[in-house]
Amino acid sequence: MSVDEEGGRVSRLRSLIGGTGPSARELAQTRTVQQVRDLARDRGRQMRKLGITIDFAPVVDVTDAPDDTVIGDRSFGSDPATVTAYAGAYAQGLRDAGVLPVLKHFPGHGRGSGDSHNGGVTTPPLDDLVGDDLVPYRTLVTQAPVGVMVGHLQVPGLTGSEPASLSKAAVNLLRTGTGYGAPPFDGPVFSDDLSGMAAISDRFGVSEAVLRTLQAGADIALWVTTKEVPAVLDRLEQALRAGELPMSAVDRSVVRVATMKGPNPGCGR
Repeated sequence: MSVDEEGGRVSRLRSLIGGTGPSARELAQTRTVQQVRDLARDRGRQMRKLGITIDFAPVVDVTDAPDDTVIGDRSFGSDPATVTAYAGAYAQGLRDAGVLPVLKHFPGHGRGSGDSHNGGVTTPPLDDLVGDDLVPYRTLVTQAPVGVMVGHLQVPGLTGSEPASLSKAAVNLLRTGTGYGAPPFDGPVFSDDLSGMAAISDRFGVSEAVLRTLQAGADIALWVTTKEVPAVLDRLEQALRAGELPMSAVDRSVVRVATMKGPNPGCGR
C-alpha cells in the first residue's frame, strides 16, 4: 500500500498520524540531518501501523522558488548537497521503519516552467540539470532499497516533446546513469499520476498513458481513480498480444516489484 506523505502541505494522513509535520524546507532550515532521520522513522512507523509500505517521498527537487509554488517548500533547498543530505536522511528514516522511500520527481521539477497538474512543464536543458537538479540522484539511488518517480517533465536535449514519464530516453538515463555521472539503477521506477495531472490527461486517456509509461520502461504506472482499471487491463492485454509491450519487459518489472516487496515466508505453500 502506498501514499503521498511528504509532511507540510502534502500530507494525506494528517488526521491519522498527528498533523502535517514541518515542510521539507522548514526541516532543512531548523533541524539536523539526524533529527530529520528520526522524524521520518517515527512517521514511517505510524504508516506501517496503517499497513502502508511505500511512501512517495522525499522530494529531491532542487529549488529556491517561493514556498507556495508547485515545489516550493516541498524541497529541502536550492543547494544540491543540502538536498542530498536531508533527502537521504528522510529516506533512511523511512527505511528504518520498514517503508520504501520513493525519490521524486526525476529528472528534476525544481526549475520547471509550471505545474504539471495544470499543463505541460518544460525544464532547463539536460546539460543544465546535470550540474544541479540531478546531483542528488547520483548518491541517493545507491542507497537501497529505494524507488524513483519520474515526473511529467519535458526536458530539452532528452525527451523532446514527450514528458519524461512517457519517455524511454528519460528512463534509460535513470537506469544506466550514463549522461549524468550516476551508477546504474535497477530499483523500481514509478510514473507520476497519470489520471489527474493535465500534463498527461490533456494529451492521453488513462489506458494509453499507462501503456506508454510501461513502454518507456517504468515498472509501476500510477493513477488515482479506479473506474479505468478494466479498460487499462484490456489495453495492456491487447498490447502484449500485438507485441507493443514485450513480455520480457513485463517479466523484468515483475522481478523488480517482487524484490521491492521482499520475500514472503508463506509464498509457495
